[in-house]
Amino acid sequence: MSAGIDQVGGLPRILVFSTIYVSDPGIDLAGSRHLEYPSSVQTLTVPCSSGLKPAWLLHALDRGFEGVFVASDGEECSFLADCAERTARIVGQAQEAMKERGIPAQRLKMAALCTVCAEPFAKYMREFAETLTALRATSPALAA
Repeated sequence: MSAGIDQVGGLPRILVFSTIYVSDPGIDLAGSRHLEYPSSVQTLTVPCSSGLKPAWLLHALDRGFEGVFVASDGEECSFLADCAERTARIVGQAQEAMKERGIPAQRLKMAALCTVCAEPFAKYMREFAETLTALRATSPALAA
């Protein structure tokens, strides 16, 4: 199997870090409503997106995920008032590390998702998969 490419249909493997109280219910709703998004999307639930570490995001890419999506709590976080800002800093730090390693920053994306954001989640995943597929043409490491 090529790095980051799903064996079925050649879809890019995407890891989504979702939050248990805010973005995860929206993602679950997308599934229960049978909304269309790539079957190669996998989720990993965390308590709060501001608790992620840049190294974890890079590790997912190193372990074969073609893209990483951080489904942030945004302004709805029940833990921290500045969760969105903290999460944005973490993603920015990870993208800087990616740049140093020659990894395209487009492989890491962040967006706020709420408890009922099923349609936006499905749309984000479709668009992210398209972006990652287009990157294959310019990044030999992804197409290999």
